[in-house]
Amino acid sequence: MPTQPNSHRLRFGRASENGRAYLITAVTHERQPIFSDWQLGRLLVAELRRVHDASLVDSIAWVVMPDHFHWLMQLRDNNLGSVVGSTKSRCTQAVNKMTGRRGPLWQTGYHDRAIRDGEELLPFARYIVANPLRAGLVQKIGDYPLWDACWL
Repeated sequence: MPTQPNSHRLRFGRASENGRAYLITAVTHERQPIFSDWQLGRLLVAELRRVHDASLVDSIAWVVMPDHFHWLMQLRDNNLGSVVGSTKSRCTQAVNKMTGRRGPLWQTGYHDRAIRDGEELLPFARYIVANPLRAGLVQKIGDYPLWDACWL
């Protein structure tokens, strides 16, 4: 199973801080556009909402793109790696069950950026929800079905 160069390094030196906001990006295995099928994308959306509803995080904004997702969230009383890992795992199980596929759905690891105290969250949220526009998937964000932001 080929891996991305240096993907193993994503795990080193990572610490999570409760109450801190994070911008998370996770990419599908071999950048397969699994979520081009919006019904499969809804399975990931359900997992993001489940984590929020379980009070593990406060979701601020997210978008599910064909081959990756961005998630701006504030970590509650939990571990960042556990939250992201379980979200990816549960999504994989749901997608594989619906499609009958096997094997990995996600690349190993994920990218996280801790938001510094005092940094405004709105620019990060705008970046996230504008992804489908920049990718040329839609002409206006309201036409894209796989995003949300807490300000709506």
